[in-house]
Amino acid sequence: MTQRTFEQTERTLHRTFETPQLYLIFYLMKALTGDGRAQPVSPSSPMPVKCPVTMASVGRGFLILLWTVTLVQPDVLQAKGVQVFPPVNFTLTVSALAQVLLHWKPNPRQEQSNYTVRYDVKILSPVPEEYDTKKTHSIRTAALHNGFSAHIRTLLLHNDIEMGSDWVMEKIPPPPGAPETSVTNLSCVTRITISSTVSLHCTWLPGQGAPEDTKYFLFYRYEKYTEECQDYVKDKWHRNTECRFAVTHIDPEEVDNLVVIHINGSSKYAAIKPFQQLFNQNAIEKVNVPRNVTVFLEQNDLLATWEKPISSFRKECFKYELYLFNLKSGTKQILKISSNDFRVRIDGTSQYAVQIRANHHICCARGVWSDWTEIIYVGQNKLENTIPWILAVLCVLTCCTLLLVAVICKINHVWSKLFPPIPTPSNKFRDPFPNDYERARTCTSETETEFGSFTEDLYCSTLDDPVF
Repeated sequence: MTQRTFEQTERTLHRTFETPQLYLIFYLMKALTGDGRAQPVSPSSPMPVKCPVTMASVGRGFLILLWTVTLVQPDVLQAKGVQVFPPVNFTLTVSALAQVLLHWKPNPRQEQSNYTVRYDVKILSPVPEEYDTKKTHSIRTAALHNGFSAHIRTLLLHNDIEMGSDWVMEKIPPPPGAPETSVTNLSCVTRITISSTVSLHCTWLPGQGAPEDTKYFLFYRYEKYTEECQDYVKDKWHRNTECRFAVTHIDPEEVDNLVVIHINGSSKYAAIKPFQQLFNQNAIEKVNVPRNVTVFLEQNDLLATWEKPISSFRKECFKYELYLFNLKSGTKQILKISSNDFRVRIDGTSQYAVQIRANHHICCARGVWSDWTEIIYVGQNKLENTIPWILAVLCVLTCCTLLLVAVICKINHVWSKLFPPIPTPSNKFRDPFPNDYERARTCTSETETEFGSFTEDLYCSTLDDPVF
């Protein structure tokens, strides 16, 4: 930028700025973009510039100018006598389960010619939120069991200048009910059926302060549809703690819509406080299992293919986990996959167990992981050098068996029963005059015989009698 160009720009801005405040801002910028020596100046006489100017210094001065002008712009409108009035008849109305209608009217005293009127809405609770709109109404979805509060003001815009009125506040008080009587630990899960309908299953726990005769009732709302549960599961005090909808109005093709759950109750002894919770329909979806899973071996590679779960989303919208278990070594792996096929190098001497599960990926909020598919076994365990091991095992078993047999035979006197001693045959023609040696031998043999009779013993004693 040349010296002459800068002076021309200065004269133009001086003619444009109609107030001393704005000209003072320009003088501040000029002083900062020069050599830092500010000279006195009046709004009626432009000041010549005699200092070198750089692009960096001009940029810094311009930013300071914008920031300062933004601060004094409302003062400019006020100096012109422009007033901004807050909206009137601001109301909050519960139009459906967990839904609030905010409605207001423009202030009749508000001047609207040559100006743009907008409204700044700020939600204070239960979830802080701020937005602006040209309309005089707004609908918000929020859990209302702790109440709802919001305030609003008028915004007046003219030539990029914005002014705001005072705030107007309204609130919805919390519904009545005894403390700690509302349900806790509410969780819900949806499933897409083969017929492309959506089921809903919710569980909860009774409040710690809820009497034993408390009866809870569940309602769900999806867009404009509201339905009460008819299928409950009860606890031991006959209080409803689960609810099932076989078919709902939830659209499986929609993305990130809200499902409103409302649970109220009744009791003879206390007022039951209601409870509401909002769920993203895709975040609570229990994804179906992958279909037509095929696993096979190709040399030392394991290959797996499958089809996407039952869903209205395309196949690119899912991610998968593959569970790989080596039955030989006991090692486990969980591999993350974003396609419908997979290949991995494995140990060819081992058998593997394979399972797959699915979840949402990029098309919507992540849901609940599906169940694992049925276990598929592939490959077989192969033992190396098995002959030495088999021989060693056979030898050990043989020795142990022989030793065990010997011990059993020893304990039960099996050998004496299998091989009894052979008795000496008896002589039917006895010598009437045997000598001493033969008598002793006869008596000894007959004594050792296991089946000797008493008559034979008596006969031996008679032979010893000296009378004979």
